[in-house]
Amino acid sequence: MAVTKKRLLLVLSPHTDDGELAAGGTIARFSEESWEVYYVAFSSRDKSLPRTSPEDQLQRECLAATKLLGIPRANVIFLENETRSFPSQRQSILDQMVELRDRFSPELVLVPSAYDTHQDHRTVFEESLRAFKKSSSIWGFEHPWNNLSFTTDIFVALGEGHVERKTAALAQYASQKARSYFNRDFILAWARMRGTQVGIDHAEAFELVRMIIT
Repeated sequence: MAVTKKRLLLVLSPHTDDGELAAGGTIARFSEESWEVYYVAFSSRDKSLPRTSPEDQLQRECLAATKLLGIPRANVIFLENETRSFPSQRQSILDQMVELRDRFSPELVLVPSAYDTHQDHRTVFEESLRAFKKSSSIWGFEHPWNNLSFTTDIFVALGEGHVERKTAALAQYASQKARSYFNRDFILAWARMRGTQVGIDHAEAFELVRMIIT
């Protein structure tokens, strides 16, 4: 009997929490379906945190969040790139992505939007094209507070449970609770707004960067 290979989703999150904010519902849905999900945070140290914060605070928060989304601990990878300095680390970030590509051969890669203005997010987007454009489908995720524009090419329908798991995951980031886009009401309204665009209750939207069907 032939063994069906699991489909593999690779989430490239510039910092801890970026992937959950933009695609937490999609991650929750895919993780309970036929997908093996890997999550990579390219930096896990926030320069804006108080100096008294534990060095591993964001890693611990990220692990709690991704666990609620269905990602096993072994599938969460932390890299130590310098926050807010990704453009100067471009080559090493590309090398890290090539290693991830060769190690996992993902079918689908989630990356920041092409319209994201944050310098770290922009670098992850640009280097992901170089690393994955010939091997994987690539979807861009949205951060409305960073995006000057966004193309809603793909909608992933979410059940109420997926949205609840996303809000529960984001609640694990105690260090970020003051940020307005972590507010539960905002997250629910965002999911409802994207759902309304396609006539369903809740959704997350992505821009189509590359689609490869084999």
